[in-house]
Amino acid sequence: MPPSKIRWPWQHSPLKRSTDVAESWMILATGLLIAVLAPTAGVVAGSAVEAAPQQQTRQWHSVSAVVTKDSPTRIGGDPSGSVGAKPHTTVRWTASDGTLRTGETTVAPGAKAGDRTTAWLDRHGSVVRNPVTPQDAVAESIAIGTVAASSTGLLFLGAERAGAGLLNRRRYAQWEKEWAQADPEGHHRQR
Repeated sequence: MPPSKIRWPWQHSPLKRSTDVAESWMILATGLLIAVLAPTAGVVAGSAVEAAPQQQTRQWHSVSAVVTKDSPTRIGGDPSGSVGAKPHTTVRWTASDGTLRTGETTVAPGAKAGDRTTAWLDRHGSVVRNPVTPQDAVAESIAIGTVAASSTGLLFLGAERAGAGLLNRRRYAQWEKEWAQADPEGHHRQR
């Protein structure tokens, strides 16, 4: 909002209409809401994203597993073709009840059959993805927090613009009515 658009609503002016006062209050309220709620939304969203991996890690446990099948030789790819992901392969481990289990998990690039790796299991003993590293959690929380703060700010700004549009429609209708009263024969219209 350019500073020239900000008109203090409590300042009196004989030319000020009720729509002008409403628009001034709306601009002031929007600025305050953006200044307070956008950063708050960003911090809350970022904190929630950062806390989620910590909670998951507390519910998971790691086991030593043996690679049963060579991992893909292509570094930075997995069987699904994702770029930048660690390769996936089949591993075998011994469960707490002594039974042998197999599953697919991420491994180091170039892992060969017989190599040892770590597999992460949930409380039911199913293989889950590797936990997020603290650095990745911080990066994700910053990204999500930034998106949440920006989205909140844009939402309030969009609401303010929609309100200004409605006020302008009302203002134009008032002007048209006043013109009709001042010039009942319609001489003010250009043809």
